[in-house]
Amino acid sequence: MPDSVYKVIQVVGSSPTSWEEAAKHAVETAGKHIHDLRVAEVAQLDLKVEEGKIAAYRTRLNLSFRYQDD
Repeated sequence: MPDSVYKVIQVVGSSPTSWEEAAKHAVETAGKHIHDLRVAEVAQLDLKVEEGKIAAYRTRLNLSFRYQDD
């Protein structure tokens, strides 16, 4: 699509079990509110640590969706 314009936002998903689940949760939640979601790019992975143990896996994603000028 030569005349398409896309917007990119960052979201962070979290999961007690894995980075993949954190990413899935972020994409599925964002997809409920963003129309025409196109690409999710993993930007960063990190962990939340509590008392020396992993409390949560966090995945930061760049999400792109088509910008529609209404």
